[in-house]
Amino acid sequence: MKDTKVRGSTMDIPLVPAEEPVVEPVLEWTIRRDAEDIRTLMGWITASTKRREREALIVRTRELLAEIEHAAQRLDELR
Repeated sequence: MKDTKVRGSTMDIPLVPAEEPVVEPVLEWTIRRDAEDIRTLMGWITASTKRREREALIVRTRELLAEIEHAAQRLDELR
């Protein structure tokens, strides 16, 4: 992401440079928020009595886990 440029812009600057101070807190916030959402989803999964509903909740949980993994990898790159 650090090499992403604005297309058609006369300025050749990255959208979010790696040294941008806001990136790290946003990634940390994303991890915390997703972890809280997963905690909620786990409660719903255990309370669910319908197979399709449970499967949908599990899919969403996996998506959030993937987002956490990506955010953690980006944090590692920045640090």
